[in-house]
Amino acid sequence: MLKNSNLKQRILLITLIISTLLMIIKFLAYFITNSDAILTDALESIVNVTAGAFALFSITVASQPKDRTHPYGHGKIEFISAGIEGGLIVAAGLGMIGKAIYSFIVPHPIDKIDVGLGLTVFSTLVNYAMGYYLIVSGKKYDSITLIADGKHIQSDAYSSLGLIFGLAGMYFSGWLWLDGVLTVIFALLIIFTGYHLIREAVSGVMDEADEKLLGEVIDILNQNRQTTWIDFHNLRIIKYGHALHIDSHLTLPWYWDLQQAHTEGEKVASIIDQALDAPLEIFIHIDPCVPTSCRICTLEDCAVRKFAFEKRLDWNLNNILNNQKHEIVKE
Repeated sequence: MLKNSNLKQRILLITLIISTLLMIIKFLAYFITNSDAILTDALESIVNVTAGAFALFSITVASQPKDRTHPYGHGKIEFISAGIEGGLIVAAGLGMIGKAIYSFIVPHPIDKIDVGLGLTVFSTLVNYAMGYYLIVSGKKYDSITLIADGKHIQSDAYSSLGLIFGLAGMYFSGWLWLDGVLTVIFALLIIFTGYHLIREAVSGVMDEADEKLLGEVIDILNQNRQTTWIDFHNLRIIKYGHALHIDSHLTLPWYWDLQQAHTEGEKVASIIDQALDAPLEIFIHIDPCVPTSCRICTLEDCAVRKFAFEKRLDWNLNNILNNQKHEIVKE
């Protein structure tokens, strides 16, 4: 885990350095061309550098081990970082729309469009490649911060793409209004990307249930099901950045001693831990079975069974999340 954290820090540090160099190139293009559109692109790069610095800070904080004041670790800061980046993306998109409207009203002459176009193409290609690498790395290391930073940088590339078309159109046709139209289109795309990041960040901070991840854990339990596992209920999964915390209640035969029950709980935790590729903390609460559990219990050699076995219940999202033991509902 520490190795992955150090690797993510190095990735973000390199990205921050490259973003700073690209920002300088964009401002150079503005001073050469006197283009307000290029200035807008350069100002957006300031947002990239700021967001990249905060992402690096959040990864550094998230990599710190659990302590007395943060018993679940520091991973939640990754969601905060993603939310801030999403907000910056939305703000940049809205700013681009405002600048485009202003350009419609007050058009400005542009000098040396070919030079500005070349510098913009270069920075756009580097930005997109860098964003793609961050997204791939984020998915590989399950880091929402890397993914958010990658999407942010790619959103800058998309806006720069609109700028490229606008500059090219103006260069060949002299139609200055093309810059504003394309800017608005790509600004809307950027705003959508920012909204998605904010929505994902809020979900993480609010511990919104991840049904896809819950489904994976339920599949693991079904595939490794033991006859002594009468039911699982009250399953909860909380994400702390890339780390997971899982709580669940496991119903076992009531006559088992404490050592047997503890060993079985450890077995369940080990099975889930080996199946999921993520830092994991699992708490299994052991519940004793009750007489109504007999109807769904598949244990054949139970000497104290009160009712005959009737039906094996499959575990799914409808019954494993509820905070109650499973039973057959009589019509």
